[in-house]
Amino acid sequence: MSAAPLRLLVITYYWPPSGGAGVQRCLKWVKHLPALGVEPTVITVDPAQAAYPVLDNSLAADIPPGVRVIRTSTSEPFAAYQKLTNRPIPHGGFANEGRPSLAQRAARFVRGNLFLPDPRRGWNRHVLRAVEQLLQAGEQFDAVLTSSPPHSTQLIGLELKRRHKLRWLADMRDPWTDIYYTQALMRTAPARWLDARYERQVLAAADAVITTSADTRRLLLGKVPELPASKFAVLPNGYDEADFGAPSLPPTNKLLITYVGTITGQYHVGPFLREVVACIQRHPAVPLRLRFVGRVAREIEQQLAETGLTAYTEVVPFVPHDESIGYLLNTTALLLAIPDVPHNFGILPGKIFEYLAANKPIICIGPAGSDADHILEENQAGRVLPYEATAAMQEHLDQLVAAWQQNPNLDLPAVSHARYSRRALTERLKRLIRS
Repeated sequence: MSAAPLRLLVITYYWPPSGGAGVQRCLKWVKHLPALGVEPTVITVDPAQAAYPVLDNSLAADIPPGVRVIRTSTSEPFAAYQKLTNRPIPHGGFANEGRPSLAQRAARFVRGNLFLPDPRRGWNRHVLRAVEQLLQAGEQFDAVLTSSPPHSTQLIGLELKRRHKLRWLADMRDPWTDIYYTQALMRTAPARWLDARYERQVLAAADAVITTSADTRRLLLGKVPELPASKFAVLPNGYDEADFGAPSLPPTNKLLITYVGTITGQYHVGPFLREVVACIQRHPAVPLRLRFVGRVAREIEQQLAETGLTAYTEVVPFVPHDESIGYLLNTTALLLAIPDVPHNFGILPGKIFEYLAANKPIICIGPAGSDADHILEENQAGRVLPYEATAAMQEHLDQLVAAWQQNPNLDLPAVSHARYSRRALTERLKRLIRS
């Protein structure tokens, strides 16, 4: 007789039809949990009321049949924000805003000081009501997992812990008070104090804290030094093997370097773009081209124009996730960038694992010695070039050109990245649920 499945309550704001990288972490866990003997129930926001920066209906195909998804109402101020600024909902890090207007700066101040930890806290009471209804109906759960951002979601877990003593896993995809765009919120000292207090309360009360990188784990450990290190686990993002069934088809008529995702001026790729121009000038016979797939901020568009790269660059607006995989497979090499911001050693973009699965050489612009650097080195998948390391950039680009001239297919030797597969990472999550 088989054992009864573990029951996990997953609370996440971002869920299909929301798009973007943050959705996929919980979605892929839920996709693989039933086959591992865990029955997930998902509580998320009603998409008709949600404040999603982007939509991606293709992700709904990953929700397993039979998984219960409970969608609740919410109470958020984003409709008022849009009326005040006449702008769309801000992306993470205000990537879609560029230089803020006076109205946007006022909205940021209000957001940073009156809505703590963030404006989506208005969703919490609706979730708590939904959970109470489940528990009053006699349902039991082996654990609750709250995933953030928005970090206000962690206060739901904190309240459930206080009320019902449920085993609680706090999954933090990004740092909380140390997130790189916090300065843009213009927080006052009282607001900073209260936000840090919320953060410490969550770290202290959760049964396990899950982070995406070793450096973020170290950062959070330092917030409450008396907590045991064993309470903090690293579960990176990963890649889903099922997404990579198509063959790799690098172009033969050009040396194409592709970036997939959001990129802003904070990514500090200007020196690299100038070195690409110089490389094109040194090797006029080699058709070196760039391609950006996703959100490209105005600052980057200006840098492309100023360096003369616009004619050599293809910009593809946001595409559904399943289409983005095709761009990873149909390129010569892949470009990754880490924002040039404080605490960036622990920034580990989810795309790095899909880059690995695509089996292309990776050029990463970012800090040497970072978590991203270690992953590229251990997988022999590329190298990190510091933001101003122009000599290293020149050397690396020249090596890439020379290799391409010998063979336009620069795909890396087949190496197993199975430890970063979504299924393997979900198995590790199951152990955390049971422990």
